[in-house]
Amino acid sequence: MIRVLVVDDQDLIRAGLVALLRAAPGVEVVGEAADGEQAVTRAALLRPDVILMDIRMPGMDGTAATERILAEAAAARPGPEPSGEMAALPRVLMLTTFDLDEYVYAALRAGASGFLLKDTGPARLLGAIDAVARGDMLFAPSVTRRLIEAYVQRSEPAPDSPALLETLTAREREVLLLTARGMSNSEIAEQLYISQATVKTHLNRTMTKLDLDSRAQAVIMAYESGLVTPGGSAG
Repeated sequence: MIRVLVVDDQDLIRAGLVALLRAAPGVEVVGEAADGEQAVTRAALLRPDVILMDIRMPGMDGTAATERILAEAAAARPGPEPSGEMAALPRVLMLTTFDLDEYVYAALRAGASGFLLKDTGPARLLGAIDAVARGDMLFAPSVTRRLIEAYVQRSEPAPDSPALLETLTAREREVLLLTARGMSNSEIAEQLYISQATVKTHLNRTMTKLDLDSRAQAVIMAYESGLVTPGGSAG
C-alpha cells in the first residue's frame, strides 16, 4: 500500500485528487495539506511514501516545502542498513501547470523525484505515483531532462562538482552518464550487460559519495559538472 499526502492550495483540485486516489487500489491517502507549512508538519507526522506537491502556493511554496520535508526526513532517519543503504526518504512528485517552470527545476535540485502537469490523466498520475514509490524517481525522464537542460544553460556551475565526480569509479560515472541521458535502470542494465540490481547499487553508491538524496539531483549534478552537456553529449 502506497501512503500518499496530497498538497494543493485549491480546495477543488485537492478534493479531486483525494477522491481519485481513494478509489485507486494499492493507494492510501494519509492526509491533505493546503499550503507548504501544513505540508511540512503533516509529512513529519504522517510519514507518507509519496507526496503530491503543488508547486505554486501562497506563503511557503512547493519548492521550499520540498526542501524542508526532505531535509527533516534525512536528519531523522536512522543510520545505514547492513547492506550500506539508507532508509528511503519520502518521494515528492511536483504538480505544475507549466512544463517548463523554474520552480520545478528548483524543486528537482531540492530533491523532488519528478513532476507532472496538472492536466495529466488519472492513469498517468497513478502510474507516476507507483513509479516514484518504487524508486524510479524520474517520471517522464525525457521531459525532465529537457527542463534540466534549459535551466542548466542559464545557471552557474555547481561549486566543486568536477572534483566530487573524481570520487566515482569509472563504472559509477558511466551509470550516472546514462541516467542523465534519461535511461531507465533496465535500459542501463541492458546496455552495460549488468543486472538491474547492480545498476541500483552503482546509483546508490554514487548518491552517497556525492551527498545526494535523489536520482533527480544526480542528473542535475551530471549536467552542472559537465559530465553531460545539453544535447546529450559526454563532457
